[in-house]
Amino acid sequence: MSHDTSSSIDTSIGDLRIRRVAGHIGGEVQDIKLGGDLPAHVIEQLNNALVKHKVLFFRGQKHLDDRKHQAFGARFGRTVAHPTVPSPQGTKLFELDASKGGGRADSWHTDVTFVDAFPKISILRGVTIPAYGGDTVWANTAVAYQRLPAHLKQLADSLWAIHGNDYDYGADRVQVEEERLRHHRNVFVSAIYEAEHPVVHVHPVSGERALLLGHFVKKLVGLSSTESARIFELLQNRVTRLENTVRWSWQQDDVAIWDNRATQHFAINDYGTQPRLVRRVTVHGEPAVALDGQRSRTRVRPEATNDARIDELISATA
Repeated sequence: MSHDTSSSIDTSIGDLRIRRVAGHIGGEVQDIKLGGDLPAHVIEQLNNALVKHKVLFFRGQKHLDDRKHQAFGARFGRTVAHPTVPSPQGTKLFELDASKGGGRADSWHTDVTFVDAFPKISILRGVTIPAYGGDTVWANTAVAYQRLPAHLKQLADSLWAIHGNDYDYGADRVQVEEERLRHHRNVFVSAIYEAEHPVVHVHPVSGERALLLGHFVKKLVGLSSTESARIFELLQNRVTRLENTVRWSWQQDDVAIWDNRATQHFAINDYGTQPRLVRRVTVHGEPAVALDGQRSRTRVRPEATNDARIDELISATA
């Protein structure tokens, strides 16, 4: 039974028909077959819809395999491998396999903010979906900023944060298995990255102001660890208020695309030992721009030998 009504369907963006999923974020794009061969005007419409709705959902994309997934992602810009986690052979895909140590992204974050030019778009494909559980939740960081009281906006506008991949992995997790900790230590932080970002940045397309936080934040610049933690918690809780979020119940072969510049997300870890495998194409972004025009900057990055290894991997799979 369809729940579509005229008020829930957005037809304002070209030929796209988008069902609103939640009040402030999320749209399901209907009647479209994703692929690298889509016309340029459709890619432009998808980009526009992404800026407006922040995350787009697509059912029934069974035809996509790793190659077609990557070809589609490349229509949005230069695709890149994860800086530290090896990709499946012959790809630049980031794989989350629940049967392995690093396969459960159950903490609020914006992708890869431990580098200065963090990704602008992520495209996630459901390869193996559990029979129940395993939903993903996204939050609109632009709406979160808009709804801050004036005095909190004034404070946030002036702050910068240090983001690192060696963040406190167990901070918000009730239980962390040894295998997951081992994967974090030996793979995810096999090379250390740190970047400084403004806590409030200007979206390069929409001009919206958005909060740039998430679990990669280690501390706020110029403040003590205790002060940082208290202010971070205050602002982060504003991001994840339920009215700012959308929850997606995955079906086999679904695809989700999100604007990584204006969202955080959380993969709910409630499916036990059921298999869950998703793969992500990541589109290269640019440094965030603060309200005063300053841009994100690198604090720590691997030595040249490690960068060369990453560049070699990217070139080999381009």
